[in-house]
Amino acid sequence: MLTFYVLMWPAVVAGVLFFIARGFLRDWREARREGHRLI
Repeated sequence: MLTFYVLMWPAVVAGVLFFIARGFLRDWREARREGHRLI
């Protein structure tokens, strides 16, 4: 059980980082297309 708990966290973190990066890239592409700055 402890092994599963320890091995689960890298998968959870990778999933969260994937969704954050996907949203950031989508906003960045949209800002470039419209000629706006992201920040």
